[in-house]
Amino acid sequence: MPPSRKLSNLDKTIPVPLIMGLGMLLAMLLAPVLAAEPAPEQMEWGNMSMKLFGGLALFLFGMEQMAEALKAVAGERMKVILAKLTTNRFLGAATGAFVTAVIQSSSVTTVLVVGFITAGLMSMAQSIGVIMGANIGTTITAQIVAFKVTKAALLMVAFGFSMLFFSKQEKIKQYGAILMGLGLVFFGMSVMSDAMEPLRTYEPFLELMTHMANPLIGILISAAFTALIQSSSATTGIVIVMATQGFITLPAGIALAFGANIGTCVTAMLASIGKPREAVRAALVHVLFNVFGVLLWVLFIPQLAQFVTWLSPAYPNLSGTERLASETPRQIANAHTFFNVANTFIFIGLTTQFARLVEWMVPDKPVEELGIVKPKYLDDILLETPSLALDRVRLEIGHMGERVEEMTQRAMPAILKGDRKALREVKRIDDEVDLLNGYIIQFLSRISQGRMTEKQTETFTRLISVANDVENIGDVIETDLIKLGEQRIEQGLAMNQGTKDLFERLHKVVNMTVETALDSVVFDDQRGAQEVIAMKADINRLMDSAELYEAKQLVSEDPSRLASYTVEMDIIEKYKRIYYFAKRIAKEVVPDELAAKAA
Repeated sequence: MPPSRKLSNLDKTIPVPLIMGLGMLLAMLLAPVLAAEPAPEQMEWGNMSMKLFGGLALFLFGMEQMAEALKAVAGERMKVILAKLTTNRFLGAATGAFVTAVIQSSSVTTVLVVGFITAGLMSMAQSIGVIMGANIGTTITAQIVAFKVTKAALLMVAFGFSMLFFSKQEKIKQYGAILMGLGLVFFGMSVMSDAMEPLRTYEPFLELMTHMANPLIGILISAAFTALIQSSSATTGIVIVMATQGFITLPAGIALAFGANIGTCVTAMLASIGKPREAVRAALVHVLFNVFGVLLWVLFIPQLAQFVTWLSPAYPNLSGTERLASETPRQIANAHTFFNVANTFIFIGLTTQFARLVEWMVPDKPVEELGIVKPKYLDDILLETPSLALDRVRLEIGHMGERVEEMTQRAMPAILKGDRKALREVKRIDDEVDLLNGYIIQFLSRISQGRMTEKQTETFTRLISVANDVENIGDVIETDLIKLGEQRIEQGLAMNQGTKDLFERLHKVVNMTVETALDSVVFDDQRGAQEVIAMKADINRLMDSAELYEAKQLVSEDPSRLASYTVEMDIIEKYKRIYYFAKRIAKEVVPDELAAKAA
């Protein structure tokens, strides 16, 4: 990707809440400064602020770039891993930890899990293990940041830049982006640390930091900050950067990490608003698990601090602030990891009880209250991960396809013998199809505003085509077939038993191709898609047979025979049209050479 394009994405990758969060953090840092006695001459506030702002921007931008590239490299496999490796709660927790470590967001993992529950691919109890494991995955960033390999930062940026801008291979470019992002994280840390160094001797600031010793204040500030920037990894990373200057004691750092665990729940809760009950329950599990975990440990912060002090490297040759700055970052990262791993082991045996609790708190809605159709799988939080967002579009097309399948099932009986009410009911379902198609196209449009690989762009194009073809099937039924049914009622036409039997066979075969084509999209089933394409010869024979039968019926002496013939031939033609769209859908699932071979 050219440099100009990459830099132009900066405004998209750093969201408004994050900018507000930076303002909040700086206000917290500078408040004591502004309220204090006149600053000593050696404190260069302008220079410090510039370095602090710039370093923080580099740090967060590096994290964003690293996460984006990781998603691009591994995101394609995340769905498969989540779907296959959740057969028991322990494996589910390990899978949740791995997936979250890659995509750098426990909220995104939770939203993915909601999709699987809604699709019936995962039980609520299974999902709880994954959600618990997601918290472990978020600790990876803090561990990476705590390594403090700042001396190698610019070397990583240089190597990453070379891979990103000079390689022609997509994979190498993505690995370069990961390395460059990581280098920017460390370089940003270095710049921030340098900016904050004069504060080591500035009394008003040191006095403010002593308030962090109160766990409740630390938890509240951190939870609010994390809720604002919607990233616990970023909060924990910034806490560790502050610890590198010796501003934060270990107990205060642990309290801030606890607060980040609570604040990150806001993202999943916001994402669940207006979503199916399963989404609300999964988000609630996230909240309960994180809040219970903090409540369990908040009185044992001193003991946890002692344990990680024993566990982490010590520098007895140093003293005072120097020793604090050397030891505390690693200790905070280890406490953060131990806390989340321990909580998972403590609560993993209670997944069934968690499931019952949230099902009691969020009971099922009666079907009649569900109201107008809404998308089941599209979630804005996945827009930052195109591969996962495109998978959800695939599921939503399946949701739209269910409505089209209902139309095809009800259309033929309504046309042959139904009244006007039955025909109107089929037309009403098409309104739902159009509505869902609108949601899907809008969601795809928003995905396209982000950065996509060549493969994702190809998938994007195919899904747009499939969505339009599914809608076209609905339109053929709603506009053409229903009109023929109305014509049959208006003209008082009656079909003989032979014609009815013929249409039943036609209806059954074409419906089967529509269902198989839609399933092949949802499950990415190339074999099913090839079967639909290969049905072309059988469908043509069936159509020819039907047309021949209709031609033979013209010799009948029934005065309305000619009018019936016209309607019946139109019905055959429209079913041929429906198969045409089913075949087009199937062709989007298989490579062109396989589609040509199957035809």
